[in-house]
Amino acid sequence: MEKSLKEEITQEFKQIEAVYDIIIDFFVNYSFQLIGAVLILIIGLMVAKRIAKTVQKLCESKGMDVTLSRFIGNVVKIIIVFMVALICLGKIGISVTPFLAAIGALSLGAGLALQGLLSNYAAGLNIILTRPFVVGDTIQVQGVSGLVKDILLAYTIIVTEDDVTITIPNKHIVGEILHNSNHVSLLELSVGVSYDSDLDVVTQILSDAVANHPDVSDFKKALVGISGFGDSSVDFEIRVWVDSVKYNASRFELNKMIWDVLKAEKISIPFPQREVQLLKVD
Repeated sequence: MEKSLKEEITQEFKQIEAVYDIIIDFFVNYSFQLIGAVLILIIGLMVAKRIAKTVQKLCESKGMDVTLSRFIGNVVKIIIVFMVALICLGKIGISVTPFLAAIGALSLGAGLALQGLLSNYAAGLNIILTRPFVVGDTIQVQGVSGLVKDILLAYTIIVTEDDVTITIPNKHIVGEILHNSNHVSLLELSVGVSYDSDLDVVTQILSDAVANHPDVSDFKKALVGISGFGDSSVDFEIRVWVDSVKYNASRFELNKMIWDVLKAEKISIPFPQREVQLLKVD
């Protein structure tokens, strides 16, 4: 029994010694190649990053939008890093042919396992190439809206007016109904005035007020007109374009401005009234 235990211990030590010898031989034979591969990898990553930034700036200088310029820069960076990795593997004596064959064999299985991720990448590529929106636009999709901060292959990042960052997988954008208001958004306001008001004067007062307000964009001319006739008031509608990043703040400011200007001009904003008749029953 003791002899069998000693033999097992001896065998384990021999295996550990064999592994140790292999590691020592590897570092003795490939130490300089390994150091060279590490240096090549570090320099390659730095060069890839520098070239990617240069390509991006060149694309932007040629009039391309930020999204497409970033995509081209990232593609260039990935290609350079891949080439550097192949050089490093060859430097330490590892053949890349089996790796390429393995990648080809595993691609089908990876494609089936990563369908969701690949669909996001495909949708991201579609967004970048067709450009239904770009960085800086204000979009509304899947019930959320905000300013587009960045467009990546897998997802799109938007920021709301409340500085909330929302990450939307690209597969939930492509094929959906998308509202893109670019840098400005339409703001619709309404107010009612009494029936004894001069409607032409009210229209002119509201038009002048919104035209001179600093929050109103000159993207399109503001529209002011009668939208309907209520039970107690003539209803006016004001349609203006405001900066998308401060949509609600502009709505509050313009509502306050409408109240102030109508009050200053002695134009009443009536509240609903009802007449009640008491019928005497004999």
